Amino acid sequence: MTCASKRHTQTGHRVRFRALSETLPPPLPPLPNGTPEFELPDLSAWLGGNCGIRGVQHFESSKPGPHAVITALMHGNEPTGAYALARLLAEQTTPRHGRLSLIFLNLDAYAMFDPAKPMQSRFIDEDLNRLWQPDLIRSAHASVEMRRLREVLPVIETADLLLDLHTMPWPGHPLFLTNAARRNLALARLLAEAQAGTPAPNNRVLDQALLQTPSQGPATRGGPRTPARPPTVVQDNGHHDGMRLIDYGRFSGMRGQARACLLEAGQHWQGSAAEQALLSARLFLAQAGLCALPPATAQARRENAPQPRSAAVTDCVKALTAGFTFIRQFQSGDIVPTAGTVIAFDGADEIRTPYDDCLLVMPNLRPRRGHTAVRLARLSA
Repeated sequence: MTCASKRHTQTGHRVRFRALSETLPPPLPPLPNGTPEFELPDLSAWLGGNCGIRGVQHFESSKPGPHAVITALMHGNEPTGAYALARLLAEQTTPRHGRLSLIFLNLDAYAMFDPAKPMQSRFIDEDLNRLWQPDLIRSAHASVEMRRLREVLPVIETADLLLDLHTMPWPGHPLFLTNAARRNLALARLLAEAQAGTPAPNNRVLDQALLQTPSQGPATRGGPRTPARPPTVVQDNGHHDGMRLIDYGRFSGMRGQARACLLEAGQHWQGSAAEQALLSARLFLAQAGLCALPPATAQARRENAPQPRSAAVTDCVKALTAGFTFIRQFQSGDIVPTAGTVIAFDGADEIRTPYDDCLLVMPNLRPRRGHTAVRLARLSA
């Protein structure tokens, strides 16, 4: 289609243009659905906690060191993080130095999780990962999620290092998210670089060579797999509708020392996402000096492995209409090479990339009106 067939006006945003187009937007894709490719963890042994707080398993060594915290089940329909923590607990993981806390967050929502309806049970009353604003925590605001936040807050307040495990509703390459604090970006890069050269995750079968405990011998599989590109490191400034755990003041204050990052391990029910969550958790503990890395994981690194990409979010695109539609089913981590490329329609508006090599971060292929449809990020040099 030539430029003569359209009339464009910019609508006050560098990615949104009003256009009279002869191209009809494609139909909306069906909501994502799938059967979990891994055994859902039975958390009954861990629900009571061991430190007086429900769902919190806390361990201390006799040697000084940091307090490392790994959180899972921020959302009840994201069981891969729970899978990773359950594996660590079953292996009796304890710190050689410092302290370790493993936290199952939204237990009430997870108790309602139905594998036949994997997009439901994200939360009971409200999104737990939008409530970490100190003024809101101190207020009279009440909900199932806020009560849970206040229960675990004493542990969070003493964390020196924190890894928050998540997954995505739509397919996508794994990524680490951080806020603007340089120390958090450094943590995410360290974890991503530590994965350079590990075999590409298997989307169907959990890779026992990566998941084995230190006492197990190396597993065998039908030949080596291609080294995976490690998770992309993405820096952004949070959500407009509430503060995430990684943005909590302890981790985002400019004078603070505590560090945190969030892992989006892949799609909710994929075996590769469970594998990624467990691998990242083990590397996190190894890099913190708390636990040794399983031999098979340490030996899986390869020479000339792909290095992780880094990017910074520049634009957050909201759906202004109920008919927001991408031109195709993009995945998180896709790179659009040319500036000005139309990637979506939103009513009468075209959504275009603002620069070359634009990274798409977690596109929501069925966004509700007023919600984020995609974040656009510029790759770092």
